[in-house]
Amino acid sequence: MISAVLPTYNRAPIAFVSGEGSWLTAEDGSRYLDLGAGIAVNALGHANPALVQVLTQQAAKLWHVSNLYRIPEQERLAEKLVEATFADTVFFTNSGTEAAELAIKMVRKYWSEQGQPDRIEILCFEGAFHGRSTGAIAAAGSEKMVKGFGPLMPGFRQLPFGDHAALRAAISDRTAAVMIEPIQGEGGIRVLPDVCLKGLRDACDQVGALLVFDEVQCGMGRTGKLFAHEWAGIEPDIMMVAKGIGGGFPLGAVLATEKAGACMVAGSHGSTYGGNPLGCAVGAKVMEIVSDPAFLAEVGRKAALFRQKLEGLVAAHPAVFEEVRGAGLMLGLKCRAPNTDVVKAAYAQHLLTVPAADNVLRLLPALNIPDEDIAEAALRLDRAAGALGADAA
Repeated sequence: MISAVLPTYNRAPIAFVSGEGSWLTAEDGSRYLDLGAGIAVNALGHANPALVQVLTQQAAKLWHVSNLYRIPEQERLAEKLVEATFADTVFFTNSGTEAAELAIKMVRKYWSEQGQPDRIEILCFEGAFHGRSTGAIAAAGSEKMVKGFGPLMPGFRQLPFGDHAALRAAISDRTAAVMIEPIQGEGGIRVLPDVCLKGLRDACDQVGALLVFDEVQCGMGRTGKLFAHEWAGIEPDIMMVAKGIGGGFPLGAVLATEKAGACMVAGSHGSTYGGNPLGCAVGAKVMEIVSDPAFLAEVGRKAALFRQKLEGLVAAHPAVFEEVRGAGLMLGLKCRAPNTDVVKAAYAQHLLTVPAADNVLRLLPALNIPDEDIAEAALRLDRAAGALGADAA
């Protein structure tokens, strides 16, 4: 008999009832150190006092009114994002998947308005993850995500990750856009080097294609800059954002230049809940905190500390770990042991991690994780690896 909750997840047998900072409390009262942060969602930890205060204040005033009317909270958050980024305009969604759908629509609408409605091909990359909608899975193209859901939306072509020759051969004046994550999350914490991001910008400019960045997981301060592409000193035309932008509240956005976004006029897109007062009030507070240069500098310092400890774990447990990957506090441990075994061994140490492709263990802690919690996390990972090593012996 099927469960009341559609069984699309292989859930761990743990349920949490409360959280504070980087810690979660389970039903039995036991405490877990959270290195997943809801898969990079709880950017400021659980029950962050500043976010709780804003949420409570806004909840007492107004939750939802519909985009049929002006929403001042939405306008304030949009202005913060425009001021801090390449973007001239913002559309708010509830999730990264919805942001991906709008980005795809925006690319197609842009070329239709340019008199080239057949210019629809978007170049994507193997290992990518852009969400679970039919458009997003067509963009990623992996068998695991697309099997059984055909026919898929046409117009996507997947290239090998990091293969410059393949990109040069594929991109042409028929290419509508290139869509890529500056750091692949689900794909195994694979960082695209800055020189490659610059090369993508140049390649798009040469043929007039739009450049679309998916910063749903790697954005919002995760790498020590507000958005990961800033390290390369280039800008996209369109960018998808979600996860950390709401600090745990469902919120996403598509940021765009005036050139790319002007095609989306009244009636061309919409969202019932997107940009609601509650979500945008929280998002504005997250932006205020995360965009502060001092906060971002602390992310960089914490990331260096954590990475140093992880490198020590790799050296101490070569049968379990192979290398450290990632940037900022978007880190991964490439495993020699099955990463699912490492996840389970970490559960035994009351430590939460997230598996990814390429046998990688993702470590995505709250951006404000205290130094002592970083030290404790390393200690628990060391114990988990030690237990796995003992089992293998």
